[in-house]
Amino acid sequence: MYDREKPKYFSEDDSKNPPAKSFVDKLTRRFSRSAYAICVLVLYLLAASALGLALTPSLWLFSQLFIWSKTLTPFIGWIILGVGMALCFFVFGFALLIVVPIYNWILPTRVHAFKGGYYSLRAVPWFLHNGLFYLVRYTFLPFVTLTPFGIWFLKAMGMKIGRHAFINTEYISDPQNITIGDDAALGGSVRIFAHYGGHGNLVISPVIIGPRATIGLATTIMGDVHVGADATILAHSVLMPGSRVGKGETWCGVPARRLSREEMEYFKERIR
Repeated sequence: MYDREKPKYFSEDDSKNPPAKSFVDKLTRRFSRSAYAICVLVLYLLAASALGLALTPSLWLFSQLFIWSKTLTPFIGWIILGVGMALCFFVFGFALLIVVPIYNWILPTRVHAFKGGYYSLRAVPWFLHNGLFYLVRYTFLPFVTLTPFGIWFLKAMGMKIGRHAFINTEYISDPQNITIGDDAALGGSVRIFAHYGGHGNLVISPVIIGPRATIGLATTIMGDVHVGADATILAHSVLMPGSRVGKGETWCGVPARRLSREEMEYFKERIR
């Protein structure tokens, strides 16, 4: 007969968590379903207020353009409104780049290394931090990737980025726990996040990309990964948690492993 027990991710078993530090933490773990629902609703309210504040200057600008269009011929008026709506989108986007980091600074979003259950008070900053970041990642960040505005936003969200670093991706999570060294290059569609999970655990652990490292197209980098200076990760590789890529090494594959000099020479010869 089918066992209708409660799913493990809503389990009352607290053995995977570090000891609760407060009464609120104990309450959160005891009533995990309710606490999770409340947290999601609060995040929706925060997201709505952030989006609303970012939309305010766009709405004002559009209202002024609408009034102006009424004084023109219909054809010219429609052109003004069409261009104006497109302009308002970019005004909204740049306003969001400012509003979200302010929220991230004001709210309890300081993410620290953690290993334990998903449903505990210590996981809330991670939840809020990424929820706010995704407001921009899934709306406007693709329009400013590879521009100074994109780099500024990532830094404002806590990402540590060295001089002349090249970041050609918006597929980022946990920016507060990611460090990119000087002159490092992240290729298009690289996925990088400073966490991983499984077997009832959430693990938050920093990712460090060393100076002049090159991360190839569509590579995936999980939490607790260090890539040394001058290292190269070939395209479409997957660096699993705990990977330590040494200085100047070349790694590739799923999961990624180190390539020897002989293997590299063999591949180069085959390519030729």
